[in-house]
Amino acid sequence: MNSDFEVHGTVAPGFEPVREAFQANFAERGELGAACALYHRGEPVVDLWGGWQDKARTRSWERDTLVLTFSVTKGISALALAIAHSRGLFGLDEPVATYWPEFGGNGKEAVTVRQLLSHQAGLPVLSTRLDAGRIADRDGLAAALAAERPRWTPGARHGYHGLTLGWYQSELLRRVDPDRRGLGAFVRDELAAPLDGEFYIGLPPDVPAERVATIKGIHPARVPLHIRTLPTRMVLGLLVPWSLPTRSLRNPKFRNPADLDTQEYRAVEMPSSNGIGTARVVAKAYGLAAVGGTQLGLDDATFEAVVEPPRMPSQGAMDAVIKVPTAYSFGFSRQSPGWPFNVGPRTFGAPGVGGSLGFADPDREVGYAYLLNRLGPRVFDDPRERAVRTACYECLPKS
Repeated sequence: MNSDFEVHGTVAPGFEPVREAFQANFAERGELGAACALYHRGEPVVDLWGGWQDKARTRSWERDTLVLTFSVTKGISALALAIAHSRGLFGLDEPVATYWPEFGGNGKEAVTVRQLLSHQAGLPVLSTRLDAGRIADRDGLAAALAAERPRWTPGARHGYHGLTLGWYQSELLRRVDPDRRGLGAFVRDELAAPLDGEFYIGLPPDVPAERVATIKGIHPARVPLHIRTLPTRMVLGLLVPWSLPTRSLRNPKFRNPADLDTQEYRAVEMPSSNGIGTARVVAKAYGLAAVGGTQLGLDDATFEAVVEPPRMPSQGAMDAVIKVPTAYSFGFSRQSPGWPFNVGPRTFGAPGVGGSLGFADPDREVGYAYLLNRLGPRVFDDPRERAVRTACYECLPKS
């Protein structure tokens, strides 16, 4: 192994192979910059970081380096909704329109919160063309969301609400929270701050730019070369301007996921996709959730609602957007052939495009996160992340 690739941080006794797997990512698998963390039974056992914050390799990845997490953000947003649910702010089987009356138009009057959070509402597309300015207009965005018509009968199918889910969640939360906070403020106040960590949905202007790693993306022309590592039908759909994958995943009109990593888009709230934080706080949040969530403010009923088997749509598991079998509940991704966590069946979390992942495994009492800045050609199960995840599980005590 090339010893030039030094990693930093700590591992608990018995978890030394995780450090070796992480270091091998830099020496053997082309990693640029990354961090990983593992909590077991509520305690930190892995906290590692290494590499570079930028593709020019001029800034080292530091202990408190922040990075764009893409759809790992969905899991943090879902944890925030779970906290709100535990406070009795909404019911899963109530119509969304109970709390947000304007939502109930255009065939959405019966859509329940559970259906919305399970990607079953048929609302992955937003007809209004977005840019950072329109996203920042909270009231205007809410009106555009409320005006949408479902693309399928709610509850009949599910399809990845890759960008829209977070905005719907945030507006729902804003309607029920006594302080009228959206997800950015709620995550900051009720999740990150109590954990003594940093996770931002909408990066504050006082966070120095040199603390945030920059993303190295994949050139769009190379995406078809990776058709074997990405869902084939989704990739083909993205080549067709009017397809559901294109309309769902390319508004704003990004050619590359790395286009999200700009100052203007870092600053606005995109609770499905632009969270910026550390692996440490993601793993800690999931680690506490994995042991019941009491320290996060979850009650028993909410925890059971999170870990219960997903209630699948009537037409089955095939995802209308991703084009592989998937499963969702409470805003989290769950074990499925399309997104195989390959750990406990009650695992809940969210992957980020290009290789990042965060999840809680209640059966093994694990909270895990791997965040990176060089995007790989996968939606899930990147070899770099998988190597570290595998090492983590091999190091867990057998009892």
